[in-house]
Amino acid sequence: MVDLRVKIHDLEFKNPITLASGTCGFAREMADFFEPSKVGGFFLKGSTLLNRDGNEYPRMAETPSGMLNAVGLQNKGIDYFISHIYPEIKDYDTQLVINVNGSTVEDYIALTEKVNELDKIRGIELNISCPNVKEGGMAFGVSCPGAEMVTREVRKVYDKTLIVKLSPNVTSIADIALAVENQGADAVSLVNTFLGMAIDAETRKPKLSTITGGLSGPAIKPIALRMVWQVANAVKIPVLGMGGIMNATDAIEFMLAGASLVQVGTAVFKDPLVALEIINGVEDYLERHNMQSVQELIGAMEI
Repeated sequence: MVDLRVKIHDLEFKNPITLASGTCGFAREMADFFEPSKVGGFFLKGSTLLNRDGNEYPRMAETPSGMLNAVGLQNKGIDYFISHIYPEIKDYDTQLVINVNGSTVEDYIALTEKVNELDKIRGIELNISCPNVKEGGMAFGVSCPGAEMVTREVRKVYDKTLIVKLSPNVTSIADIALAVENQGADAVSLVNTFLGMAIDAETRKPKLSTITGGLSGPAIKPIALRMVWQVANAVKIPVLGMGGIMNATDAIEFMLAGASLVQVGTAVFKDPLVALEIINGVEDYLERHNMQSVQELIGAMEI
């Protein structure tokens, strides 16, 4: 038996395969397909301080080797999560990390303070790709000063594991990663979706109500892999990798590039059981290569 355990700051994951935010709901949806304790953890659906209805339909579109989405962080707000959802999932025998979103720094702080009181959720994934209303619609995560500011202020009110989710729509993602590391991030997760669009040639209309949306799936994997490698070589904190992971080989490549943990996203829409297959595939790979621990795999790419 190989040791699949991975530690991210104070969080110990029983294996390095987790489900990405926005693709697994609030974990309870996946319990219809498999026992939640079998995966390393769940990065729960993005939550906001108040209710959000999300964008108008259509807000998803299939593309070659991927998909576009513009869901718009639809959720009923953190108070609803605390009163109705948290009681159902808090005893799952796996790590639960909540994805935190805001339009202003004040939103992030208020939401984080509420999450900090939940004893069974010991980590947050700080999504800094959302619009900063006070600065005219810019995203916090596309500049070092913006990323530093929101990470620094959230760190002041959060005493558990702080993972910052990075946008790939930047000039240098390594610089952004260094910026949040310097402000107290315990880990970074990357990549979020790439900005893209699709047009229906017959109707001559965009396929998304918002015109543009986030591209995910196999099409982005080579770029995501490159960014994970760059960030892993720039920071000292753990890196969580995602972007087009469809099978065990994909997951292994991300770990070889330096990811301590991976998140499976778009593949879940095709096969809800894919995470279990990936866990088995990673374990088989380690056994075939005479590795005793998954730690031997992290950053082991030979150059």
